[in-house]
Amino acid sequence: MPRVIHTGQALVDIVVEIAGLPERGGNVMASTHHQYAAGAVNVLLAAARAGATAVHAGAVGTGPNGDLVRAALRAEGVAVTSAPVPGLDTGICLVAVEPDGERTFITTMDAERHITVESLATSHPVPGDLVCVTGYSLFEPTRDPLLAWLEGLSDGVVVVLDPGAAFTSMPDAVRERALAVTGVWTSNSPEAWDLTGLADIEEAAAALAGMLGDGAVVVVRDGPEGCWVREGGVTAHVPGYPQDPVDTNAAGAIQVTRRGPATSPTRAEVGAFLAAQPY
Repeated sequence: MPRVIHTGQALVDIVVEIAGLPERGGNVMASTHHQYAAGAVNVLLAAARAGATAVHAGAVGTGPNGDLVRAALRAEGVAVTSAPVPGLDTGICLVAVEPDGERTFITTMDAERHITVESLATSHPVPGDLVCVTGYSLFEPTRDPLLAWLEGLSDGVVVVLDPGAAFTSMPDAVRERALAVTGVWTSNSPEAWDLTGLADIEEAAAALAGMLGDGAVVVVRDGPEGCWVREGGVTAHVPGYPQDPVDTNAAGAIQVTRRGPATSPTRAEVGAFLAAQPY
């Protein structure tokens, strides 16, 4: 199988469950708190559990947070190719989870932002590999080295862009450079609407495909409704499997019933789930 190489930020999530967000300047008591390796770790573990060879090309710190990230990846057979960032630890993301599964984030920027063209190149992508990019890496200081490296990749290396909510607000030149190298766009429906201005998902998927190069694939997710996939000029709807979420496609239907960030099922679990469906 091709490798899945992630360039994004591996962070440590500090997750608190609360009844609701307080007013500005207010206070709320959390019922539980947990600490997990997350961010790019979530995608890498999902890829590894699905049977792919997964590689982290991003930067990891040298303190306890960086140790937690490396341990989580190592436990699932995921390689970290770049050297640890000396004298700086991996950052955190404070995640407040409400009873309906809605999440609110506050994120720091630390060692995971210290990437270079050379550090990314330690992953040595070859044709057929998938290079995953998060739109949050298109902020400074990771933006320039990441784009420079992506633009120098060999033909046949497929760049997978998960744009995130901030992608639309980025400068036109940044968005255009990112889209020019993208072979697969994967986003939720609001992110597709924001960029295209089109509320109809099929229309938005077609418009997104027009922004990408020849042969690119567009995936637009819409929660329990499933997702829309556009490839070769044709858009198809893939139905979802609605579940009761505890922490807001088949793998996703299993994942939302589990607490924590890196909760993707294995290939065997997905197969068993699909086999039990009535259609």
